Amino acid sequence: MVRKYRNAFVVFLLLLAVIPLGAQAPDTADLNAIYQIKDEGFNHSQVMDTMSYLTDVYGPRLTNSPNIKQAADWTMGKMKEWQLANVHLEPWGPFGKGWSNERFSLQAISPRPFPLIAYAKAWTPGTNGMVMAEAVWAPIQKEEDIEKYRGKLKGKFVLTAQQPEIPSRTEAQFHRYTDAELAEEATEPVAVREAVEERRARFRMQRELNQKIQKFLVEEDVAVWIEPSSGDDGTVWAQSGGGRDPKDPPAPCRVAVANENYGRLVRMLEKKVPVTLQADIQNKFYEDDLNSFNIIGEIPGSDKARAGEIVMVGAHFDSWHAGTGATDNGAGSGVMLEVMRILKATGVKLRRTVRIGLWTGEEQGLLGSKAYVKQHFADWEPGATADTEKIKILPEHTRLDAYYNVDNGSGKIRGIYLQGNEAIAPLFSQWMEPFHNLGMTTLTIRNTGGTDHLSFDAVGLPGFQFVQDPLDYDSRTHHSNMDVYERIQEPDMEQMAVIVASFVYLTANREDMVPRKPLPSTRPKRPNPFN
Repeated sequence: MVRKYRNAFVVFLLLLAVIPLGAQAPDTADLNAIYQIKDEGFNHSQVMDTMSYLTDVYGPRLTNSPNIKQAADWTMGKMKEWQLANVHLEPWGPFGKGWSNERFSLQAISPRPFPLIAYAKAWTPGTNGMVMAEAVWAPIQKEEDIEKYRGKLKGKFVLTAQQPEIPSRTEAQFHRYTDAELAEEATEPVAVREAVEERRARFRMQRELNQKIQKFLVEEDVAVWIEPSSGDDGTVWAQSGGGRDPKDPPAPCRVAVANENYGRLVRMLEKKVPVTLQADIQNKFYEDDLNSFNIIGEIPGSDKARAGEIVMVGAHFDSWHAGTGATDNGAGSGVMLEVMRILKATGVKLRRTVRIGLWTGEEQGLLGSKAYVKQHFADWEPGATADTEKIKILPEHTRLDAYYNVDNGSGKIRGIYLQGNEAIAPLFSQWMEPFHNLGMTTLTIRNTGGTDHLSFDAVGLPGFQFVQDPLDYDSRTHHSNMDVYERIQEPDMEQMAVIVASFVYLTANREDMVPRKPLPSTRPKRPNPFN
């Protein structure tokens, strides 16, 4: 009998060693609160109504455009309606000029009339009314090719690129993670540095060539620079084609055309068949205020000893302009607004203050979230050597508990990226248990790049992005004309809002703040992102 109790005691001690005291599973009170969150999020959801306003009514939301300012006004109105506190715009900048497309038409007139699926590129001028002119095929693959066409392109519609290859589709572009793929995602990868550097080098070379082509076409005074989209099936990716800084060099009117339409034009011109195009493109610039803003709101904490500590949720509010900014990133903004609504509507206890940040300028380099982190948490100053910077911690740095981000489309949450934070894995593993039946099962030490949690992680703050089902985000909607309300998956949006709200609740009520990685002390010197 003594041996039996002794063995049981040993097992108990081993369990304590495996499960850290701060990482036990949610208790009964927590599970009751999660039940309330699930009930509100699944049975009384408002997320799709929010999405329709952000996309159908106010989208797209290009930074510093009239659309994004009107969307921000509507969003702050909803936050106040939900009785959030401290709702305000927080300026940052300078960002640069605003831009919008007010009118667009492009079609072939001869040898046969047909419309073209096409979109203006952002921060480029229009056509100053209706123009009709000859199309010219002037392929420029290297700088030396430019001289072949000097003095020959004035007033023409000019095509300079080869048609991108259109792949044969053998698999569906809409995809959910399999168990095997999630298991692979949970493994720690070893980076292949050479491949990354090679891609960056190719990108820099192409960017430099495009800048030289742009300068040449402005000098030639072309009517429109027509470029192929890399998509297919009529999907068009359209991003920036000019500079937002008033001091940037001028750009011609630039248009992204569906791959299939571009190929038809090129093939006719290669056959020496004359092609006439007609366009009416009205683009507007806005230079009255070169600064941008972030949207902020809060639910104050109920515990006087913890209310000064902050749990943040966030997503980028801006988008590109060919679609309505639905999956990128109306989905993230809609989910985080729904998180705040759920927490407020349920009235669950929140010891710490919960704050939402909706960022602008993400598409131009995480500018809004970087500015917020710089204003509130940490800045960088000259280091010991001319090519390094050292971190300068601000008083609020110690008060931010965690930041949670959504920005990978509208696919449901399958796990969370730990961002290399080994110490937080046991905690998140326990917190995920109530959501295994919703498909959230995966912890991965990996990071997913290119979104706003990186601004927080860069200064040693716990910033996290969730693992989401890819759906057709990368293959069809991301930055394209297909980024519209119809590509949003309503059940997935509700699942995301419930999980994020629950993680926020658990974070806000934990006795201790979540574990942090070691603070970065220095980094290579970087240019000012706002210059």
